[in-house]
Amino acid sequence: MAQPIQGAQVVSRVSDILRTVSERAPHGISTADVVAQTTLTRPTAHRLLTSLAAEGFIDHDARKSLWYLGPELYLIGSLAAERYDISALAQESLRTLARETGESAFLSARRGDETVCLFREEGSFPIRSFVLTEGIRFPLGVASAGLVLLAHLPSDEAEDYLGRAHLSGRWGAQHSAVPLRERIAETRQTGYAVNPGLLVEGSWGMGAVVFDRADRPAWALSLTGIESRFRPERQPELGRLLLEQAHLITKKIRNEG
Repeated sequence: MAQPIQGAQVVSRVSDILRTVSERAPHGISTADVVAQTTLTRPTAHRLLTSLAAEGFIDHDARKSLWYLGPELYLIGSLAAERYDISALAQESLRTLARETGESAFLSARRGDETVCLFREEGSFPIRSFVLTEGIRFPLGVASAGLVLLAHLPSDEAEDYLGRAHLSGRWGAQHSAVPLRERIAETRQTGYAVNPGLLVEGSWGMGAVVFDRADRPAWALSLTGIESRFRPERQPELGRLLLEQAHLITKKIRNEG
């Protein structure tokens, strides 16, 4: 039997820490919260955080006892942005969605089996939902961005994911395979996804997919707000606006290729 690759466990643990710290950017996170959100013991988490800080990947504010993303990640990220960043192409669409709907508009990226919220544009409506924040991650199928990306995967890939994801344990019965399949079917029919307050009661969301140059679902635009702003009679109009802006960004991405 082949032996595990030496160091693979360390890489996995470092990845967990970086993702966890990124979810709390720019506010910072304590060692205790890192431990609570990962499978690491406190000594292991502290040792890895300290080592990452020594290399510049993490910053530590000793006065507040909080950890932040470090300057090395910024430098590396600025280089990676040349391939992955579509913020310049999406900014005007986010502003348009926020202006025309009054809701908060978001851009999320697919990263493997997860979505990562990248940018937020506030709308004018004074009551807002704060389910989505920059850096927060959700599994595919969770929240409107994760649902619309999952729905636009090839059917065999979506089924493979549903067979191994087991979302209901953390995210509730409505995220088990059967109700998820129903929402996937609805999303494929309309083109946009609806999250009817499944994460936080009364906080609704809708999403539309943005495709990359290979016609793969890679990003999602979404709107979030309170339930009364997402009544059935308004959903088609919100869906139309999302689909229009998602299609516009997809065209820009393809034209840049």
